[in-house]
Formats: sequence, structure tokens, C-alpha cells
Amino acid sequence: MTVAGNAEPGKTTNTWLDSNGLKIAACFSQPVPDPTITVVFCGGFKSNMQGTKALALEQWCQCHKWPYVRFDYSGHGQSEGAFTDGNIDVWLHDTLTVIDAIDSSQSVLLIGSSMGAWIATLAALKRPGRIAGLITLAAAPDFTEQLLNHRLNQQQRDALQRGQAVAMPSEYDDGSPYPITQQLIENSHAHCLLDSTHALDIPVRLLHGTHDEDVPYETSIALLSALQCDDARLILIKNADHRLSSASDIALLQNTLTEMLDTLQR
Repeated sequence: MTVAGNAEPGKTTNTWLDSNGLKIAACFSQPVPDPTITVVFCGGFKSNMQGTKALALEQWCQCHKWPYVRFDYSGHGQSEGAFTDGNIDVWLHDTLTVIDAIDSSQSVLLIGSSMGAWIATLAALKRPGRIAGLITLAAAPDFTEQLLNHRLNQQQRDALQRGQAVAMPSEYDDGSPYPITQQLIENSHAHCLLDSTHALDIPVRLLHGTHDEDVPYETSIALLSALQCDDARLILIKNADHRLSSASDIALLQNTLTEMLDTLQR
């Protein structure tokens, strides 16, 4: 299914895409004229496409006449599926489904937030011919290994082994705890990025706050080291937290996107 190329110019199209038998919700914005680069936003763990960054990017792209896509992974937001059935494999497949639905005449600039940065990086490695650039926000690659595993106590580990979901506290999603499953942790092993190097021949920009209490900025430093690409830059934002949703953070993201698109058009 090709959606972006068939979307009515100047309009925003809400659509359903089939991903492993589940309907995932996506929103395609197609401006006039029709540039050759589509911006795709990959949200974070248990987030949805109605978030501050997703909508701010859509507004920016509409104002500057760039095609833009935001979507919900399965088990997230408006998409079908249970959150506890999801894992990195599933959400990566959802992302590739969205990328493959974009007209093949257009390349894709991926923007990933938190876990979405992990997914976006994996997608860039899976679709090297389609992806033109990558921007990460508070990147959380390997978070199941690097962060989550260390926060589990023995009682929680035992519950996971019995096939039970464990509720992890969260300040996001209205404060609702995140259900974590053993299959999520085990599935993540094959997708870890920080334990090896990865060739990525595209421009990469990594943004991370120095006051991120959920994912330390050293994670983005490690990701920068793991990616073998000539044009990669890490931008540390003093005192910014994990959300990167303040007015100044959004402005920096928009400026970074402007610089990236200018670079790609040269």
C-alpha cells in the first residue's frame, strides 16, 4: 500500500495500515508542492501520535511544506493490539510498514524519541536505500538491557519468569505504570545497538538533555560511538529533561530539522 503519494495534496489523511494482521493508525500530511523527502516521527515507549513533539513537528512541516507522517505502534494510542504483546520486533515491523507505505519516489527522514530513537535507528539500518537522515531525541537504545534490567528487584524477576507482567512506575502517560513482560526483555536481546558498531551512511543528529533522569545522556554518547557515519553530531541541552518538550527544546528540534533538510538538499 502506498499512501503518501496518493494523499490529496495540501490535505492530512488519517489511515489504517496492516501490520502483521493488526491495524495501526497513521496520519499522513501531504503539502503542495510535493518535495522528495518525507519526515516520519517515531514515538516513545507507550506514547502516542497525539504527543507534543509529534504535533509540533506536524505543524512545522505543514508550514514549511514538507510531507510528514506520525503513527501509533500496535498496542499504542489508536492502533490495534495489546501493549503487552508488543516488543522491539513488533514495533520495528510497524515502523517499516509505515516507511514502505510512503511513495517510493520519496526518501525518508526519521525522527525518533526515546525508545523511538532505538526503533528509528534499527529502521534506518533495515532500509538503507530509503532513509535520508536520522534525528534522535533522548535516545534510549537497549533500554531493556541498560536501564530496565537494573531496576528490577528479585520479586519482580520471579514474577516475570512466571509469565506475569510487572508494573513499573512512570511519570508519563498520566502516571500509569508501564507493564513489562519477559518476552519484551528477551526479544530485545537481538536488537541491541550499543555492544557493536553499525555502518550508517546518512547524516545523524542526536539531541539529549543533561538533566534526563530516565535515560542518561551518556546513552546518546554511546550511540554516537556505535554508529559509523561521517556526518554525526551530538547536541547536549543543559538542564533539559527526558521529555524535550519545552518551547526551547521544540525550537531546537525544529532548527535541527531545518539544518538537516538543508544538508540533504545540497
